[in-house]
Amino acid sequence: MRERLFLYDTTLRDGQQTQGVQFSTADKLAIAGALDALGVDYIEGGWPGANPTDSEFFNAVPQTRARMTAFGMTKRAGRSAENDDVLGAVVNAGTQTVCLVGKAHDFHVSAALGISLEENLENIHASLAHLIALGREALYDAEHFFDGYKANPGYALSCLRAALEAGARWVVLCDTNGGTLPADVGQITAEVIAAGVPGDKLGIHCHDDTGNAVACSLAAIDAGARQVQGTLNGLGERCGNANLTTLIPTLLLKEPYASRFETGITLEALAGLVRISRQLDDILNRVPLRSAPYVGASAFAHKAGLHASAILKDPSTYEHIDPALTGNARIIPMSNQAGQSNLRARLVSAGIEVEKGDPRLGRILELVKEREDQGYAYDGAQASFELLAREQLGLLPAYFEVKRYRVTVERRKNKYDRMISLSEAVVVVKIGGQKMLSVSESMDETGSDRGPVNALAKALAKDLGPYQAVIDDLKLVDFKVRITQGGTEAVTRVIIDSEDSAGRRWSTVGVSPNLVDASFEALREAMVWKLIRDGAEPAR
Repeated sequence: MRERLFLYDTTLRDGQQTQGVQFSTADKLAIAGALDALGVDYIEGGWPGANPTDSEFFNAVPQTRARMTAFGMTKRAGRSAENDDVLGAVVNAGTQTVCLVGKAHDFHVSAALGISLEENLENIHASLAHLIALGREALYDAEHFFDGYKANPGYALSCLRAALEAGARWVVLCDTNGGTLPADVGQITAEVIAAGVPGDKLGIHCHDDTGNAVACSLAAIDAGARQVQGTLNGLGERCGNANLTTLIPTLLLKEPYASRFETGITLEALAGLVRISRQLDDILNRVPLRSAPYVGASAFAHKAGLHASAILKDPSTYEHIDPALTGNARIIPMSNQAGQSNLRARLVSAGIEVEKGDPRLGRILELVKEREDQGYAYDGAQASFELLAREQLGLLPAYFEVKRYRVTVERRKNKYDRMISLSEAVVVVKIGGQKMLSVSESMDETGSDRGPVNALAKALAKDLGPYQAVIDDLKLVDFKVRITQGGTEAVTRVIIDSEDSAGRRWSTVGVSPNLVDASFEALREAMVWKLIRDGAEPAR
């Protein structure tokens, strides 16, 4: 029988310590729902009383299968657990589970808290006992444990014992500074268990300051810890926490973990991992990390011709898992380095079969190289490449023709006597035999100007007649500009990332000496690709 391994998510608490991250209550509720659907065992919702958002979240907290957890600290010296108002706010959140952090490093007890080592042990024991008396499941986060163990192993262990003797369900070894390496984490965790702390009551909490948080977490699991803490997309203070979007698929898909351990996450839920990862990035208005293991857009990208040729014969030659297991997809990028193996593999992935040796393949490759010499970049804009190939193969539907467009930018004072910019775009398209004109401004609902490209995107998407239902869920999620040549002959390359309600994401590229022209080309191709993918029929 497989051993049970418990997954504890702290995205909503420790992840909120990330520089530049500030969740709203609505954000936290959405993330909690996604985490619960994924199947984690614990969701640490925040620190009640520490800030208004966390308090509001616990007032509105939904019913979850996962154990919703309130976070706080052990009672302060000089008062009882019952009369500590900070601890009281955590208890009053009403969660079934409470996690309290307390010092486990003698230096921090003396220097940071300014109390005796015995007083700290009493604070730990009394705080956890108070939770147990109230019928709560109690966890103790042993802060700075690994540094404390190296300095004074006896005292660090006594902190764990104080919590366990009070009735704690879990004691968690925290590498708070993130400086401990995997070998030391594994060795110290094994020594803790050998000293009498049961592995099935032991957790691990790692930070990524050396880039080893996932490796350290696995080392602790190998040594016997049976709870692992982390965050979605590796959010967290400084360099972040152990990344659950890396840890979870490793535990479910890689040996010896897949055979040895059982978690609360099913393979069906794992297939939604990419979507959840991108949902979090969308909430934070962040661009997803393309190179992220398992969930990144480049995690299963094969640019080299030798690789693509082998992938066509057997994907396992250059893929360590099936990308679909985490909800990802294989990408065969096209560039001026590509050969026919890459090209045919890329076309197959787009549902286009072309016989080997077809002379049109050579023409497509020549065109890719010519256009990349002009400034295009197809390895980062797969949708644009697909449209180029379809055009050469006679497979590009004629959905609409852009007859003309115009953008104006006006600088003027608003009703508050403040200078503002306002962009207005006019787009005329021909669909079938009918011309359609759309006008849109760049002002958003807050009254802020979003710029000329935004105005163009809104105008183009405003009225596409029979195609409107297909493109209504299209949104732009990233916009990258690069000048590819200097001087008076400068050329601008624009790459736009788009996404739809199904979570599909694609990239298109436009090139022109004019930024607006380049942007419009990429915008238009983003919409055409969406129409093709959704099987829209050209209007007659």
